[in-house]
Amino acid sequence: MSRRAPAAPGTCAPPVAGRTLTTVSADGARLHVEVHGPKDAPAVVLSHGWTCSTAFWAAQIRDLAAGHRVITYDQRGHGRSPAHPVCSTEALADDLEAVLAATLAPGEKAVIAGHSMGGMTVMAAAGRPGFREHAAAVLLCSTGSSRLVAESRVVPLRAGRVRTWLTGRVLGSRAPLGPVTPVAKSILKYATMGAGCAPDRVEACARIVHACPRAVRHAWSEVLATLDLDHGVRRLTVPTAVLCGTSDRLTPPVHARALAAALPHCLGLTELTGVGHMTPVEAPETVTGRIRDLVGTYVTGAAPVRIKEGA
Repeated sequence: MSRRAPAAPGTCAPPVAGRTLTTVSADGARLHVEVHGPKDAPAVVLSHGWTCSTAFWAAQIRDLAAGHRVITYDQRGHGRSPAHPVCSTEALADDLEAVLAATLAPGEKAVIAGHSMGGMTVMAAAGRPGFREHAAAVLLCSTGSSRLVAESRVVPLRAGRVRTWLTGRVLGSRAPLGPVTPVAKSILKYATMGAGCAPDRVEACARIVHACPRAVRHAWSEVLATLDLDHGVRRLTVPTAVLCGTSDRLTPPVHARALAAALPHCLGLTELTGVGHMTPVEAPETVTGRIRDLVGTYVTGAAPVRIKEGA
């Protein structure tokens, strides 16, 4: 069973949704969906990553909802979306298409942002009719399309078979994460965040990640271990911006650079110095700014896009 993360402290607490709904995916999986902001405002769809939930996007929701319709959803088995026996990239694509169909009018365009597994969701759906109908532009945050275990730097060893084997065991562990303790926060920070990340943001991420049921965490780790979505990158023809942290151990910048080189319409790669894997939480102003720029250029046409390399 999925669980809602305990309330995060202070400014990291997720806002209350103006509207919630449950949509059903192609295989019957039920998905919790939240809609924030004015109903007639330009739309933004946010897809979170492995072991996270809608709460992960708290900063983006809070900053964008005044002038945008912000749509978030819990991936199957995460947050308030019940677990389902099917875990695959095709299921992720089905789920995103179901959310788009349930929340957007026919032909309505939106900016779609995906973090980590949420970015992989976008790549998996790139060739789908429902995605192409609604995607105006995309932001990929801290994600990759293949070789996730081999390139991960969570285990501090030189690249090779030993590190890959150990990384697979660590990321695919069935062990419970337990309560959010100082030790647990230190481990999570090392694995997923930059050294300078503020304590309240570390705690917010820890609460979210620890709320993910271990069976769900393990099931999706197996999908990620064999991920190959390089074909999805080539099908992602809408304007796409890429963003990553230089201190990301889970999906190091090699992934973002490969995406930027392979995307048919890449708007540029932004590498954030000292930031880890949790970019929307660690660098919320930058991530929100990128989304706002994409909306202004590709949905409302009100502003030129200001994405540039190395920002």
